[in-house]
Amino acid sequence: MKTFLTRLLSGDFPRSRVLAVILVVLLLALAFAPFVFPGVKALNVAAKVLIFVVLVASFDLLLGYTGIVSFAHTMFFGIGAYDIAVASTRLGATWEALAVGLLGALALSFVLALLVGLFSLRVKAIFFAMITLAVASAFQTLASQLSAITGGEDGLSFKVPELLSPSFEFLQQPFLGVSIDGRLLSYYLLFIISLGLLLGLLRIVNSPFGRVLQAIRENEFRAEAIGYRVVVYRTTSSVLSALFATVAGAMLALWLRYNGPDTSLSFEIMIDVLLIVVIGGMGTIYGAAIGAALFLVAQSYLQDLLRLGSEAAAGLPWLGALFSPDRWLLWLGLLFVLSVYYFPTGVVGRLRAASVHKKIRT
Repeated sequence: MKTFLTRLLSGDFPRSRVLAVILVVLLLALAFAPFVFPGVKALNVAAKVLIFVVLVASFDLLLGYTGIVSFAHTMFFGIGAYDIAVASTRLGATWEALAVGLLGALALSFVLALLVGLFSLRVKAIFFAMITLAVASAFQTLASQLSAITGGEDGLSFKVPELLSPSFEFLQQPFLGVSIDGRLLSYYLLFIISLGLLLGLLRIVNSPFGRVLQAIRENEFRAEAIGYRVVVYRTTSSVLSALFATVAGAMLALWLRYNGPDTSLSFEIMIDVLLIVVIGGMGTIYGAAIGAALFLVAQSYLQDLLRLGSEAAAGLPWLGALFSPDRWLLWLGLLFVLSVYYFPTGVVGRLRAASVHKKIRT
C-alpha cells in the first residue's frame, strides 16, 4: 500500500498528519459532493473548485517552483475555454468538436507560450511580468472585438454531447435524492480530469526536471554555472504551465456550456489565482487544492453567512450594517490579510512547519 501511494504521489507525501487529514476530507468531499451537498449552487462551487485546482496548480508550477511571475496565465485559460466554445458552435454538439477544440487550444497555447518564453524570459523578472500583462490584455481585447468568431462581449453559448446534457437521464428515479443524468456525468468527468492532472503535476515537480526548476528559483546564476540551460528549463516550465491552464479553461467551458471575456479572460481571475496560491502555499501542489477550496467556498457563501449575521444583529443597527452582505468583499479582504499574517508560508507551509517542530520537540 505504501509503495502504491509513493508512486501515486511521486514520493511527495503531505508530511503532516493534519494536512493529510484535510486532503483526504477534501478529496472525499469533492468525490461525493453531488450526494452530500445537494443543490445547484453547491455543485457549481464544487465544479469550480476542481477547475481552479488545476489552474492554480499550473500557475504554481511557474511562480512557486520556477520563480516566474506571469500575468498571462488567464490568457491560456481563456484559449482553452474559447476553443471549446468555438468548435462546439461551428461543428455541433459532438465529441469530435470537443476533441478538435481541445487539440486546437493546446496547439495555440503551445506556440504562444513558446514565443513568450523565448522572447521574454531573458529579461528581468519585472519586465517579463509587464510583457505578459501586455500580451494578456491584448488577447482579451482581441477576443472582445472578434465578435464574428468569439461572440464579442456577449460570448458564446453552445451545446455539449447528449451524454453530458442535463436532459439525458441514466435512471428514471433519483438515487439518494440525486438525479443520475448528464450533468452528474459532467461533474465526475471534471473530477477525474482534475485528479489526474494534479497527480501529473506532482510527478513533474518531483522529477529531476522539477528539482532543476527549484534550483533555478533559488539561484538561477548558480544553476547556469553548473551547466543547466536556464532559458530552456524556464521556457519548458512556461509551456507546461500554459498547457495545464488550457485544459482547465476547456473544463470550465464544458461545465458552463458558455464562454465570454469576463468568464475566462478577466484580470479578476488572475488576482484570484494569486490569492489562492498565497493562501494555500507557494511551491506546494497541495496548496493549490486547499487554497482553491477555502477561497471559493468563502467567496460563494460569505454573503449568506453575513446575511445570517445581519439578521441576528437586527437589534443593533451599527452591528447589522457591519455584517451587511453588501460588505462581503471587505470581510473577504480581511480574511485574506489574517491568513497571510498567521500563515505567511500558506496553509500547507504552516502545517508542515508545525509538524517538523513537533517532531523536534519529541
